[in-house]
Amino acid sequence: LGGLGGVGALFELPLDRYRQPILVSGSDGVGTKLKLALELDRHDTIGIDLVAMCVNDVLVVGAEPLFFLDYYATGKLDVEVAATVIKGIADGCEQAGAALVGGETAEMPGMYQAGDYDLAGFCVGVVEKAKIIDPRRVQVGDVLLGLASSGPHSNGYSLIRKILAVSGADLSQPFADSTLGTALLAPTRIYVKPILQLLTEIKVHAIAHITGGGLTENLPRVLPADTKAVINTASWQRPAVFQWLQQHGNVAATEMWRTFNCGVGLVVCIAPDAVDRTLALLRGAGETAWQLGKIVADQGAPVVEFEP
Repeated sequence: LGGLGGVGALFELPLDRYRQPILVSGSDGVGTKLKLALELDRHDTIGIDLVAMCVNDVLVVGAEPLFFLDYYATGKLDVEVAATVIKGIADGCEQAGAALVGGETAEMPGMYQAGDYDLAGFCVGVVEKAKIIDPRRVQVGDVLLGLASSGPHSNGYSLIRKILAVSGADLSQPFADSTLGTALLAPTRIYVKPILQLLTEIKVHAIAHITGGGLTENLPRVLPADTKAVINTASWQRPAVFQWLQQHGNVAATEMWRTFNCGVGLVVCIAPDAVDRTLALLRGAGETAWQLGKIVADQGAPVVEFEP
């Protein structure tokens, strides 16, 4: 409502689709992935990353993203760069089905080096109160499904940049069917539409967005006490970019799991009898999905165990 440019953004809640609507908010950035975008002078997808980090987070509780706002800060505004970034944000919002209702562009001389800028995003979603996904749904014996990531997404880039510096790698060097820089800048995958469709047909017990902290730290956040997630590390082939990072950075396996998504961007927890149907729905929606692991009984705070 009201269009862009006003002091406050207006949004009409879709009350015809919700009996007890609960608003869900999220805020995030893209971390030091932005440094790579600046180094490569490629700004067309960093806005997608910004949206993805926010909308995938609100999706974890089953919320539909409604609208998104951005904050763009720089020392001196480069209109062409800013327009490219905002176009990426709009693309991300389109992928997520969210309205881009406004934001703030802050020009602050002396705060940033020439050419630098920073980003933050803010998202509000809505979920039916009776359909909020919380850890109480998770049961021993539940199955974990992995959804493939598009790369490191927007996490672990301080370590990535350290590995690049130590290895002396050139971002323009050939890698897979493109370049190393292109692989590292691949935009974060947005899972909103396939997951929202899945929720209309399958009772999902938990969803984990695998961001900073990897599987090690993000899965326990959506599990109840006295449970453990057991991950079958042989159930998928880690993408080449993670193998390259581990090899050239001499990174221990435990650190890889704790820092990167290692090819798993989202985890869905469901009952065993829903596995085949869920996989069919996700694959039909264009996702690469597989049986990643299971929930077993344990004692104390929830943890993750990797085997073999």
